[in-house]
Amino acid sequence: MSAQANEDPLAILDAYDFELPEASIAQSATTERDSTRLLLLDRDSGELVEADRDHHTRDLADWLAPGDLLVVNSTQVLSARLVGRKRSGGAAEALLLAPEPEQAGLYRALLKSTGRVRVGLEIDFGDDGTLGASVEAIHERGEVSLRFDPDADPYSVGRAPLPPYIRRAAESDGTADLSRYQTIYAREPGAIAAPTAGLHFTEALFERLAERGVSREEVVLHVGAGTFRPLDAASLQEERLHEEEYVLPEATVAAIERTRAAGGRIIAVGTTTARVLESCADENGRLQAGSGSTRLFIRPGGRPFRVVDALVTNFHLPRSSLLLLVSAFVGREPLLAAYHHAIEAGFRFYSYGDAMLIAPGLTRGTTREGSAS
Repeated sequence: MSAQANEDPLAILDAYDFELPEASIAQSATTERDSTRLLLLDRDSGELVEADRDHHTRDLADWLAPGDLLVVNSTQVLSARLVGRKRSGGAAEALLLAPEPEQAGLYRALLKSTGRVRVGLEIDFGDDGTLGASVEAIHERGEVSLRFDPDADPYSVGRAPLPPYIRRAAESDGTADLSRYQTIYAREPGAIAAPTAGLHFTEALFERLAERGVSREEVVLHVGAGTFRPLDAASLQEERLHEEEYVLPEATVAAIERTRAAGGRIIAVGTTTARVLESCADENGRLQAGSGSTRLFIRPGGRPFRVVDALVTNFHLPRSSLLLLVSAFVGREPLLAAYHHAIEAGFRFYSYGDAMLIAPGLTRGTTREGSAS
């Protein structure tokens, strides 16, 4: 996928573009998490399975086999969206990206406001305007450093950091979106975007999976703002993405080894989980437990998948790194054909949208030997 020096490196993304009607973008979550629709794509053949029938994520267990291992991302989304007003007048909104290292009260952020952003700009955040901050520095790509009182917790007045394609305000009290833009198993704070494939799961679904003989383990990847940013020329030329922190527990590595030895499949819930597992695998697919950061860019024409056998994923933005990752997993043409079907069939796209299961030998109730059970 490398581009010639005299070519526009972004031109490669033209092959991963598609028209998406505005009405296909989910603006809110479904009433029940596992009532979202599920599109089934066979990884071996590249064909949709039972595309003429409606399937739902609550029925996921019907399509997995005893002995399979589901791996989820247990990151917790921070209340990182701050709404306020400039003391000079006018609205302001910040997305907190991360605390600045060894700088109490200083946070890197994306800042939008009426008028020009300048060093020294003072803003009062929160519904009652009690959290004060000032712009201490201005950086590239719209980022700033915001200075708060060192004893203040800016997340205490924050709202759910809904992605930009959800064109509505988060509920003013924050409770609905803070709950629904979060997986039910989130427990490691650090993300500013949800691992959205996990939003479909409920306790009832996990119980059905366990009854089916499908086990579960966790990784952590703290999803950053880069997941929403367009791919740039540097990422394509360097074949590296934005940096994100991860944890791969020893218990997860041990469970993966047991599953492989018994002939089971490793099923990543979401591209973030896949990124952790593939980042920690050597060329033979052996995993090393630990924590760190990754800039791995999984794309067509790059290194093969070494760990992940099947993928539960949402429908992604055109020309995005997430779309390229899924294309690398199943192939560009099968994926875009599946997306075209999804649009025609009224599937909901993006964070609060519907889901896909991409797996080899995909038939209902498939066992490891390939016979129906």
